[in-house]
Amino acid sequence: MKISKIEHLGIAVQSIDAVLPYFENVLGLKCYKTEVVEDQKVKTAFLKVGEVKLELLEPTCAESTVQKFLDNGGRGIHHVAFCVEDGVAEALAECDGQGIRLIDKAPRKGADGLQIAFLHPKSTVGILTELCEDPNK
Repeated sequence: MKISKIEHLGIAVQSIDAVLPYFENVLGLKCYKTEVVEDQKVKTAFLKVGEVKLELLEPTCAESTVQKFLDNGGRGIHHVAFCVEDGVAEALAECDGQGIRLIDKAPRKGADGLQIAFLHPKSTVGILTELCEDPNK
């Protein structure tokens, strides 16, 4: 698998509206997009720092994995997303072949128009890892 860059850092928050002033007014970043990803049960807000995006993740219901992360004392960095050059399906097959536990067996649609898949943190030194591929490439 060839990783070209960190695509984004996912940051779990209870409320985007509550934390956005910090990112915009204190850090001087600007939110350029918000969207709800129904199947992931989250609302997202994107900000950019150089070439890297920050993805604020707000749970939309109690069953959201982000809500469970917050309920278990998690806050702040939720996941690291890497852009893979050869495609997410190929990267998943390579990871599976190396015994990495997959959360997603196949790529799926994620926020910001990306094809995504997650690797389980129990197989990735405790880091929830997202693999991303821009469908426009």
